[in-house]
Amino acid sequence: MWKVLGGVVLGLLLCVGLAYSMMSRLMFTETQSPFGMEETVARIQHNIQKTGNGWELSGLRNPAKAVQKDGGNVLPVMMIEACSTKYSKPILKEDTVRFLSILMPCKVSVYKKDDGKIYIGTMNAGLMGKMFGPLVGDVMSQVAEDQKKFLLFDPSTPAPPMILPAAAGPATGGGGGGGGC
Repeated sequence: MWKVLGGVVLGLLLCVGLAYSMMSRLMFTETQSPFGMEETVARIQHNIQKTGNGWELSGLRNPAKAVQKDGGNVLPVMMIEACSTKYSKPILKEDTVRFLSILMPCKVSVYKKDDGKIYIGTMNAGLMGKMFGPLVGDVMSQVAEDQKKFLLFDPSTPAPPMILPAAAGPATGGGGGGGGC
């Protein structure tokens, strides 16, 4: 009996350890871009605008800039922010899931690694949504489908211009321009 119980406990510990080690790879995706930093950002921005479903750009941030200002030497990172009221509205209307507003707007990260290549990071919206019940799961599965469209690149089309955010006024908190959710 002790062998069986020990085997069950060992199996559970192994499963928990495996799940913990794989969690970050499941919750977030990383894709190598075939383009440089600015072109990748520009293509994603334009894809967001043409995806439909109410998607609008709400910001473009450069978190590496603040670190560089503080004397740090970091590789480029750009955060593209977009929101769709079609998707944010049902979540923001419900008290039980309104705390998920922390995930809004949707962000796509474009960054350079030490290997010199450009990568795109996204949250696995479909998987994340499943953790919060049927309403959020349904909304986030739709967001996940749209996110795939954000990252579809046609190398035969010319690179569009990067869309720079409008200057933030004093009431916006310097949020990087755009509308928000």
